[in-house]
Amino acid sequence: MSTVFPSKPGIERQWHVIDANDVVLGKLASHAARLLMGKHKASWTPFLDTGDHVIVINASKVKLTGKKDAQKVYRHFTGYPGGLVETGAAKVRLTRPQRMVEEAISGMLPKTKLGKQMYRKLKVYAGDKHPHVAQKPVDLVIERKAS
Repeated sequence: MSTVFPSKPGIERQWHVIDANDVVLGKLASHAARLLMGKHKASWTPFLDTGDHVIVINASKVKLTGKKDAQKVYRHFTGYPGGLVETGAAKVRLTRPQRMVEEAISGMLPKTKLGKQMYRKLKVYAGDKHPHVAQKPVDLVIERKAS
């Protein structure tokens, strides 16, 4: 008996919707990264992209624990001398709230071509609406922290 090996045309991909309203950012990111990599499937293979598509809505309402809203800093480099730009989490939440979720999830994916391919299956929206209704996404509920 031979082992069944997943091939590109044989990989079944589902669409999942995660509501980020009052969900801790790290918990949300780890669930989404797991779905994007396909580790929840029996056909998971480390060197193949067997993961599903993930839609995250309400990214502006994601929860940060502790004093991270005031102390966490997002950095990027423009490429010019002295071009390090630092922005606080509170300001990022106001201007580009989807960036917080995207960076958290991409940090949990592999840093290879395969990881970039997995990242392309992630869609993040600041509000509660998304244009992917035709794909018939399945709602995924993540436990919210009791406070």
